[in-house]
Amino acid sequence: MAEQEIRSKMDKAIENLKRSFAGVRTGRANPGLVENVLVEVYGQKMALRTIAAINIPEHRIISITPYDKSSAQAIEKAISLSDLGLTPKNESGTVYVRLPELTQERRKELEKIAKGLAEECKIAVRNLRRDFLEDAKKSGASQDEVKGLQDKVQKITDEYNAKIEDLLKHKEAEINEI
Repeated sequence: MAEQEIRSKMDKAIENLKRSFAGVRTGRANPGLVENVLVEVYGQKMALRTIAAINIPEHRIISITPYDKSSAQAIEKAISLSDLGLTPKNESGTVYVRLPELTQERRKELEKIAKGLAEECKIAVRNLRRDFLEDAKKSGASQDEVKGLQDKVQKITDEYNAKIEDLLKHKEAEINEI
């Protein structure tokens, strides 16, 4: 695994974290909040983004227009049963989700969720570092070469951990924004 390859894999971990953060609710409506909710339609579970258009008409409202109007009830049910704590409303085939004000208690819960997601990403980055170093040792590199690689990979790992912390701080600020 070359330095470029490990950076590429760590970038993927960061992108995954960004997608996960999009699903963590803030005070503002965001399509990422509901786009991965699984809806049972046509006898199978499908991500909401594949069966409906998701729009934000106002900063606290999500509008979901299914491509097939008959799936509106299934969308409403899936959002109600999700762990998002949202109450959808079906109005003539379009599902509206109004985001209520976040309580201080709910903000704390969301911060914990965001910290957990960030920690998972840090673990993924550390695992990539470990795998890289194990591959280097197996390739027959000398101890000096492995030590040099270890220092270089640790700097890269520290760089990505700093990116994760920055993303977490930004998300926490979003969650606490009133």
